Amino acid sequence: MPDELARHRLASEANMEDVEKIEGGKDKDPKPPKTYEIKVNSRPKTVTEKKQSYRDIARLAYPDADFEKFLYTIVYLKGEGGKEGDLVEGETVNVKDGMVFNVRRSDKS
Repeated sequence: MPDELARHRLASEANMEDVEKIEGGKDKDPKPPKTYEIKVNSRPKTVTEKKQSYRDIARLAYPDADFEKFLYTIVYLKGEGGKEGDLVEGETVNVKDGMVFNVRRSDKS
């Protein structure tokens, strides 16, 4: 009987290893993605990507952003290491909690 119990334990352990291999060793409850709390035109916004582009930030300020018709002037404050500056078309910036973006829209004409 002890041999049968030992065989059962070994079989159970082997099955657990197989399950871990099948699941790729991943946790069953993966951690939710990191979020960043920022302010865009004084309104709180939450983003899940650390790297945000000019267009991403413009769309947070103006969900109907039209890049053919309008220019967007984006100034940021309280960035990583206290950085501040302008964000222009084609650029990205790493965001952090508490970062502030001021976005203005103007006609291209």
